[in-house]
Amino acid sequence: MDFSPAVSSPRLLLRRFISTIYCIFEIAFSKLTYWTTGACKGTNSFVAGDKLDQNKDQNPTIPTSVNYHFTRKCNYRCGFCFHTAKTSFVLPLEEAKTGLKLLKESGMEKINFSGGEPFLHNKGEFVGKLVQYCKQDLQLPSVSIVSNGSMIKEEWFQKYGIYLDILAISCDSFDEATNQLIGRTQGRKSHLDNLFKICSWCKEYKVALKINSVINIFNHDEDMTQQINLINPVRWKVFQCLLIDGENAGETALREAERFVISDQQFQEFLDRHSSVSCLVPESNEKMRNSYLILDEYMRFLDCREGRKDPSKSILDVGVKEAIHFSGFDEKMFLKRGGKYVWSKADMKLEW
Repeated sequence: MDFSPAVSSPRLLLRRFISTIYCIFEIAFSKLTYWTTGACKGTNSFVAGDKLDQNKDQNPTIPTSVNYHFTRKCNYRCGFCFHTAKTSFVLPLEEAKTGLKLLKESGMEKINFSGGEPFLHNKGEFVGKLVQYCKQDLQLPSVSIVSNGSMIKEEWFQKYGIYLDILAISCDSFDEATNQLIGRTQGRKSHLDNLFKICSWCKEYKVALKINSVINIFNHDEDMTQQINLINPVRWKVFQCLLIDGENAGETALREAERFVISDQQFQEFLDRHSSVSCLVPESNEKMRNSYLILDEYMRFLDCREGRKDPSKSILDVGVKEAIHFSGFDEKMFLKRGGKYVWSKADMKLEW
């Protein structure tokens, strides 16, 4: 058999030429798709995308306040949870510190540690060491934690309380039966007993206390005025129950929060009922969705603009400046919802 190369016919050469031209156009089109649907969402041309990228370089987003959800695991089963236990991954401590240092170098002033339940991993030692690092080494003006309060021990306050500015405890109701319906409980333990115990520890160890409440179908008729005034938190964040596809809504979700959803009118009625509470900070679905810089367990920014959580690449791989382009962060809404406030306990002038 003759294995010598055959002379290409004109038809074959033409076919190869057309194939090459097609490949060139396919690559060009994929680049255009990247710019229009990825880095420059909302634009419809390469030129517009290029100009938008230049604007981002000239006016980069500063990660002033960041929420780091370093774990998804939780010991509660709140039916509306929008950051569910889809993985059990937690970064090694030193890698987490590296990411926090990158954020500080990019302008971060406030870090909030959340989950999942932050005190579940390593019995609170992991989050305690991060709190200490952020305050002592990075010297951040504000370090805070959001917790359900069930895993916190007084020994933690004794060891790490000095480094913590704000502790936010989630409490959706002052009726234990309602907490049971919501899933804000573990077995027969009293969520409210834990809350009031932590209130006293915060005062003793000089940590500012915040209360977070998610208003939903089971608590929107409740009047919490008396209890909130008694606790007297520095802020009472009141959230309208929010649906996030893939987290608490949709086929792949671990929760089905549709039955918890309330209307805008019901949410407003709850706000009107508590209008005398001076520390109340309301957050509707509109205010919540894009006004937070959220890092997941891999230190990826999560873009919630499409009603789901689309991750960027990790800041540990591409840096903060590159990753934050894909965060979907709305700085104007962040300021409108009161995201910037007196968040260092040294500036709060609290009477302990």
